[in-house]
Amino acid sequence: MPGWFPLVFFLAASYATSFVGGITTSLSVSDWYAALRKPTWTPPSWIFGPVWMFLYTAMAVAAWLVWRRVGWSTALWWWAAQLTLNALWSPVFFGLRRPDWALAVIVVLWVAIVITAATFWRIATTAGLLFMPYLAWVTFAAILNFTIWRLNADLVR
Repeated sequence: MPGWFPLVFFLAASYATSFVGGITTSLSVSDWYAALRKPTWTPPSWIFGPVWMFLYTAMAVAAWLVWRRVGWSTALWWWAAQLTLNALWSPVFFGLRRPDWALAVIVVLWVAIVITAATFWRIATTAGLLFMPYLAWVTFAAILNFTIWRLNADLVR
């Protein structure tokens, strides 16, 4: 049973990050975000919830697999850092309504994800693999963030 407690911790931390993003997003989507010019390839709003639920779960399981191998280590500090940056993006993009600043956050987040995935991969290949969909999604999100910023540059303070 004690071996499962860290999994619960990692899931709780991941889902708490999801909660922060969800609350911030829900407060802005109905007005500000809906009014922004977006590329035609923007995913429908309903897809974000299921995708992020899968990604946060995968991140938590990956962290747990690493913890099982080496305990709390530099790899898990990277995991915490990328999770913190992940939590920061929504309040900057949606809360502050600053896609330009959010782009800077997501670029640093992307680098942190790459470092985390590489570090995890060396410890437990499965953990590194579990980060690949997240890296792909954040790459897509960064391109979308950039495009939204450029399409709405006249609206950004």
